[in-house]
Amino acid sequence: MQAAPVVQGLFEGQGDATRLLASRCRGCGSVYFPRSLSCRHPRCTDKAPQDILLGPHGTVYSFTVQAYRPPPLFVMDDWAPYALGLIELPEGLRVMAMLTGRAPQDWRIGEPVTLTTGVLFRDAEGREVLTFQFRPLAISTATAAEGALA
Repeated sequence: MQAAPVVQGLFEGQGDATRLLASRCRGCGSVYFPRSLSCRHPRCTDKAPQDILLGPHGTVYSFTVQAYRPPPLFVMDDWAPYALGLIELPEGLRVMAMLTGRAPQDWRIGEPVTLTTGVLFRDAEGREVLTFQFRPLAISTATAAEGALA
């Protein structure tokens, strides 16, 4: 059975092949994630974004540990505290994502990371519902999955 993204249009691929779906304005070069239908830069006269892929690498700009269960709108099988990071990407923007591959408190600001996916929950049909995450650059996807299960 095929996995499904938590929200269509945020990312494509799985594991090490994951890329974020974004937009770059042809006029001024502003980058938007998630994708944008129009450039929001006030001085831009073109306002014509084109789709681009972001990733896979970034740097932990900041992080926190999500230590309480979010409201019921957020669905996650086997909930446990997790690290939530603000990741600085080479394209000049920062994105928030779950961090995986080590204990939540063991992350460090400035650490290099790479994009991957992780299972949030199984839907009513039994399909895995995936979200994008970042893991330490120095470990493989298989090692990250093992660390997430620990």
